[in-house]
Amino acid sequence: MIKAAVLGYPIAQSKSPIIHGHWLKKHGIDGSYVKQEVAPKNFSAHIQEMIAQGYAGANVTVPHKHAALEIADTVSSRATAIGAANTLVFRDGKIHADNTDGEGFINNLTQGAPNWNAGMGPALVLGAGGAARAVLHALLDAGVPEIILVNRTRARAEDLASVFGRRVMVADWGDAEQASAAVSTLVNTTALGMVGCDPLHFSCAELSSNTLVNDIVYNPLKTDLLRNAEKQGCATVDGLGMLLHQAVPGFEAWFGARPQVDPELRQKVLAEL
Repeated sequence: MIKAAVLGYPIAQSKSPIIHGHWLKKHGIDGSYVKQEVAPKNFSAHIQEMIAQGYAGANVTVPHKHAALEIADTVSSRATAIGAANTLVFRDGKIHADNTDGEGFINNLTQGAPNWNAGMGPALVLGAGGAARAVLHALLDAGVPEIILVNRTRARAEDLASVFGRRVMVADWGDAEQASAAVSTLVNTTALGMVGCDPLHFSCAELSSNTLVNDIVYNPLKTDLLRNAEKQGCATVDGLGMLLHQAVPGFEAWFGARPQVDPELRQKVLAEL
């Protein structure tokens, strides 16, 4: 049996076992994928124990994404650029670290909005946390000409912009609505608007109807941001697909089959929200 897991602290909220369990059944693979709650102080030792037990690899989530880089023997270029890893592959006792969040983000956009083209114009990104790092890297790699980055704490946005170079410019949080008039892509990478979090106050009144709007929040599936964007005639893409698509490369690396993100999988995960 091929074994993989997702590690976090806490981990009860993870939907990853639903995703990978669906694909294991679909492909008829003798494998398992489970949740494992691991405290930060035990992370490195736990990884070594997994290798000794013959695991093929693991997903890592908060708070282990930076520690996963530190313990890796090799690191992908995108994980290095993003500064975090979410996927570990174990081979011959060695650890390879990757970050598939950006790939999941882009594949979600292209599946949800097939006519979207990164080169059509600038993007506006809300937030400057870990998710924003992956989104910025992915958008730049896809060919977005420039990105306007806003965060409630401007200094944090400036620090992040300095990592990615002059194609990323910083604006004040209060100027985000005005800045949105000139963009072709708008992405919310914050937790604002998520169930249990503060709302995201963004009317979308300045948006062109040609702007694609994506919210990486997926609970609720249709956030106020997406509702407001639809009122402006904008195409919208919800955040669930990013969760599903980011899981594809890890599954392929561990279990040897390239899975598909299909409506059946979406419904399975939605039923658990």
